[in-house]
Amino acid sequence: MNKVNSLFAALWQDYVDRLSPSAGKVHQLLSNGDELINDHIALRTFNLPKVGLQALAAPFLAIGYKACDTYYFEAKKLKAQHFEHPDPNAPLVFISELLVEELSVETQKIIHSLVEQVPAHYFATSDFLSSGRPWALRFEEYQTLAKESEYASWLAAHGYGANHFTVYVNQLEEFAEVVDVNQYLRDSGFAMNEVGGEVKGSPEVYLEQSSTMADKVTVSFIEGEFDIPGGFYEFAKRYELPNGKIYTGFVAASADKIFESTDG
Repeated sequence: MNKVNSLFAALWQDYVDRLSPSAGKVHQLLSNGDELINDHIALRTFNLPKVGLQALAAPFLAIGYKACDTYYFEAKKLKAQHFEHPDPNAPLVFISELLVEELSVETQKIIHSLVEQVPAHYFATSDFLSSGRPWALRFEEYQTLAKESEYASWLAAHGYGANHFTVYVNQLEEFAEVVDVNQYLRDSGFAMNEVGGEVKGSPEVYLEQSSTMADKVTVSFIEGEFDIPGGFYEFAKRYELPNGKIYTGFVAASADKIFESTDG
């Protein structure tokens, strides 16, 4: 687990430093000084050969993770896959990729120009997973992408890093339900994602999820610095399957709405 722990420690540090400063505050509020269990992280990429889902999966596969279910999000033009480690205490990993060929010619042109800037050796070590943006980007390009795909604009602006970490609600002593976590955070001044309802999923699909709305963070573009949506913090409660095991997959309909935590 040492390699797993060090990889996730690097991802967490980048996430709270660069993408979601409020996650550190939420973590403190919910942890009571104890370590919180991270249910899963999510990573985003484009489905182009050099930078596709498999490029992001490689560092996880190298430390024992195995590929599991595949998911499709037709409206958002995404494909995703989740990965599990033999150690049940290791977080799940959810990696999605944008189906670039399904986008407009103008958007495809911008994305290809970004990916062309990535050096071939960039993915040689796992450091790239928390390294940010390996390309230069104009704010006007970001705005053009945002009109067609929030996912594309977010990824173009932030590059590589955890889009979100996730608190495993089952372990919390003070809260048994996702809705109670939501209310506590709302009372503490955090904005929650209410797209598709404040709690996505149900015991019937063995998973309930909610999330904060993404922080606004300052990002450098060629034209200067602008404040745009960064990362968010998610909360997941998992239920037992009929065989007595805890459900470890994801629910596409719920994940679809969780993606919108970075809309803004």
